[in-house]
Amino acid sequence: MRFVHTADWHLGRILHGVHLTEDQAYVLDELIEIVRDALPDVVIVAGDIYDRAVPPQDAVSLLDDVLSRLVAKVGVPVVLIAGNHDSPERLSFGARLLANSNLHVFGPLLPEYRPVVLEDNYGPVNIYAIPFAEPPVVREKIGGNDIRDHDSALRQILQHIRAKQPTDRRSILVAHAAVVGGKTSDSERPLSIGGSETVEPAIFEGFDYVALGHLHQPQSSGEDHIQYSGSILKYSFSEASHQKSVTIVEMDATGKCAIERIALSPRRDVRRIEGTLEDILEKARSDENQDDYIMVTLLDRQPVLNAMGRLREVYPNTLHIERPLVAPSTVHAQAPADHLRLSEAEMFSSFFSQVTGEEMTEPEARAFADIIEALRRREREAT
Repeated sequence: MRFVHTADWHLGRILHGVHLTEDQAYVLDELIEIVRDALPDVVIVAGDIYDRAVPPQDAVSLLDDVLSRLVAKVGVPVVLIAGNHDSPERLSFGARLLANSNLHVFGPLLPEYRPVVLEDNYGPVNIYAIPFAEPPVVREKIGGNDIRDHDSALRQILQHIRAKQPTDRRSILVAHAAVVGGKTSDSERPLSIGGSETVEPAIFEGFDYVALGHLHQPQSSGEDHIQYSGSILKYSFSEASHQKSVTIVEMDATGKCAIERIALSPRRDVRRIEGTLEDILEKARSDENQDDYIMVTLLDRQPVLNAMGRLREVYPNTLHIERPLVAPSTVHAQAPADHLRLSEAEMFSSFFSQVTGEEMTEPEARAFADIIEALRRREREAT
């Protein structure tokens, strides 16, 4: 059986005030073409379809268009679950009717789980789709008074599944979870507070492939068959180094999986640039991707006037500028001093070295002294 694994579309996402719907539509067009070329038996979407529980209208329209094209035009079944960003009830509206058209949507957690069963040349494959649910919801729907965190909640769900899971049939698990040791990024909303959100990879034992959502970097977790497909776009500047992709899996008669990641090429990349303003402006002249979403780290020591305006002349989608403070380890260690006994020059020199990590040069010290003298002269003239 061949299937496509994707996740974390986050339709309706906003990056530093910029709506990404057009960028998402562009990359989802690419996803549809990948599906059309691969001819899979099913497309699996492992949660976080929307970016928030009440998505904007254009995000809803985009999802309707993409799913219609996949199911009706390409002719491939889709299995889709709710993630922690989604509203389970809103996402699953009409799910029972849609299942008759090969669109299988799993929103709220159900007391009993029947798998989606698909067949290939080697026989049936069970797909168990588990939408994201908080531990109290799992206690209510499934039972188990000892459920206190996401690990124990998911274990309870899987225990119910295994009780009826045929041992002689290949199986795929779809879930939205944070596996211990996974590489995270800034754009992932925590599933809980205090570290109780993670689950151990060992709980997935017995499934031939585990299609996960939540973490935005494509990666395996513990075993090769436990996979995050990652998000379809870079949703924060902490993801600038990621290569976004979709995962194509080929499962043989025994359940062994061959895994391939197909890179996605967005309309605009998300990049971080570092340097002085003049160096960045100079290099921008030969940059072929000036429309990318840019975060700039300015290394200028002196004040820079209208930095954002000047940067947007060459990089119109500059979204954020930062000027790094020096790490404490690079600042010269000094004994605490009584600031009342320091002169203005000594106080400013201490402040300068703490901020920049360097001692003031002779010209800088003279410039500061000239400013102080000019201020004192104005005070004398005023009186």
